[in-house]
Amino acid sequence: MAPKTENKALNDNLQVDYVISYRFTDTAKPKAQEGLEKLIQALARTGLQTSVRNGDKCSLLVFVKAPEAQSFNNEVYKSRVRDWLHGLRAAEPDRETHAALNASLPTESERYRIVHHLITCSPSEGGAGITPQTGEWKNVESVFPLHDHAFNRHWISKWSKETFLKAEDLDEIRDRLGEKVAFYFAFTQSYFAFLIFIAVFGLSSWVLLGPFSPIYAVVNTLWCVTFTEYWRRQEIDLGIKWGVRGVSEIQEKRHDFKHEKEVKDPVTGEKILIFPSTKRLLRQSLALPFAILAMLALGTIITTCFGIEIFLSEVYSGPFKSFLIYLPTVLLTTLVPTLTTLLTGVATKLNEFENYETTEGHKSALTAKIFILNFVTSYLPIFLTAFVYVPFGSLIVPYLDVFHITAKAFAENDAQLKTPKSGFQINPDRLQKQVIYFAITAQIVNFLLETVVPYVKRKGFKEYQSYKAGRAAKKGGADAGANVHDHNEETEFLSRVRNECELAEYDVDDDLREMVVQFGYLSLFSLVWPLVPVCYLVNNWVELRSDAVKIAVEMQRPTPFRADGIGPWLDSLSFLAWLGSITSAALVYLFQDGKLGPAGTPDSIKGWVLLLTIFFSEHIYLIVRLAVRIVISKMDSPGIAKQRSERFLVRKRYLQERFGDNAMELPTSGLAEKITRQSLEDDARAASLTSSSPADRFWARQKGWEETVKVGSTLIEKTAPAESKKQQ
Repeated sequence: MAPKTENKALNDNLQVDYVISYRFTDTAKPKAQEGLEKLIQALARTGLQTSVRNGDKCSLLVFVKAPEAQSFNNEVYKSRVRDWLHGLRAAEPDRETHAALNASLPTESERYRIVHHLITCSPSEGGAGITPQTGEWKNVESVFPLHDHAFNRHWISKWSKETFLKAEDLDEIRDRLGEKVAFYFAFTQSYFAFLIFIAVFGLSSWVLLGPFSPIYAVVNTLWCVTFTEYWRRQEIDLGIKWGVRGVSEIQEKRHDFKHEKEVKDPVTGEKILIFPSTKRLLRQSLALPFAILAMLALGTIITTCFGIEIFLSEVYSGPFKSFLIYLPTVLLTTLVPTLTTLLTGVATKLNEFENYETTEGHKSALTAKIFILNFVTSYLPIFLTAFVYVPFGSLIVPYLDVFHITAKAFAENDAQLKTPKSGFQINPDRLQKQVIYFAITAQIVNFLLETVVPYVKRKGFKEYQSYKAGRAAKKGGADAGANVHDHNEETEFLSRVRNECELAEYDVDDDLREMVVQFGYLSLFSLVWPLVPVCYLVNNWVELRSDAVKIAVEMQRPTPFRADGIGPWLDSLSFLAWLGSITSAALVYLFQDGKLGPAGTPDSIKGWVLLLTIFFSEHIYLIVRLAVRIVISKMDSPGIAKQRSERFLVRKRYLQERFGDNAMELPTSGLAEKITRQSLEDDARAASLTSSSPADRFWARQKGWEETVKVGSTLIEKTAPAESKKQQ
């Protein structure tokens, strides 16, 4: 139970379900008033109750409450019937609405989801059709539910004292924040639990075996496959348990979806909007040249900066070297984010052009495109070090003096800009240092960027706003603040709402992307430094708690959208596990002679052996993955067992309601007729008066089991051998 608090305003949301921020900074007063009236009328037509208060900086806060009890109960019932028709619920909802709701009360997330549906879905589906920041609703800045601060404090306090999350903890998140967020925490918890084994093995390997151990490579690859396939099964179990298995097939339609024709669904009879799949497939084919161009563009920048960094750190020997070696970092942190933002915009436009029907399909396709950018920016620098610098460094570095322009202004003579003709050696620690950076430093930087920086920025912004409002009040030119018109009993509540209105919107895909990229480092490069999983184990314990704090404090409360898994990120995990099997085999071959590896000279590398190693490692991976899938499929699955049980009970209930308790037996027409000599004669007489087939006459010669036994005994008596008769 959540602890009580003295500040009632922090606990009591005054029965508000959603807040709509209506901003009119750049809108004329008549237009703003007209837009507000249109907004309130659209909400009222759906039965939603509204109330308006002053916002901040030329904005209004429109508070939205669910319809009256009967109307809301009907919406809940319709939602559950729809789920049942599409196979999400095994049991048919009770026709008596009150009985159904009393038996299965709506969770907080279900309530918020239904109210959000009424606010955002199209009028043809019974909603208000509010789409923030688009079209006629461009003044609607955001639509968000309010935080439950009592629950948030209880949540953070409880998780900070637990090492492992329990199933009840995940169920609680699902009931409060929806299945999509709950799936993220379930995935991260499973990942954390699996990391314990590979972390212990990695620590042992680092102490006993050292880097580039073939044994660690095999175990790590097997671990990646096992975890990926386990989570694939876990998704199914949780989806069934939470009643969302297959929900991605019935997600809400996108407002921007442009159909070309309307047809009648042959199964449901409903009118559906169609965009030809062949035309979408042609549009999707544009993703291939986009991926190639994106990889070339980002790869060119990263490779160029990589070459400059090698030149300045290992070739240049002039003044200011200790400062110039940071030039590539400055270029990367400037150019890569800029180009990534540009390519993300292109990917978004391309995704819109593909014209997906549902919001979930649209986001999944965009996630797949963005993953390509993340893959290049995250892993290419280490790939260049491992497979270019280490094997071919001595051949490539002499040509890097083309980058002399970066240090020419500081060099005292040309000799400081040229590679020594003899005695040059690559840096043997470079690869391991890069991996250590991404295992430790990058994780700390991400933590600070996620938690500390937003907090500092928000505090600084609030201080600046207070200072600005105070100066305006002293000059008498403006109100001292947005709360001058607040009722005394609402002041604290409205102040909290205004603060939440300024928070950023939480996107669970950002956190999933972080976990998947981390998994990629472990799968691809932990062979270089086996302590990588140890670092990630510690990081992910903190990550689970810091993400809870981030949602509760730094972000608006997320709308509880439903999902039946982590979406396309599961495919990304499988891809990284497969690629990890290849890179691990290649690294083991390249560094078979020790930590130095080829030492910058490819003389010891035999191309056919390397290709053969990669070929066999990939096929062994496929065989192992198939074996792991078979083994996991044989294991007991609570979710699938629950699904079978529910379906059996539904069918049993149907039979009992239709036919009663004896539904398994065929109804009899009466008592069996006793066979006598008289009945047999009567049957024979009746048969002689009517025509009969040979089959009828065959079966009529013996009637009933008693006569069959009697005839059989007579035949045995007549045909049995004499010895058998004596034995009797």
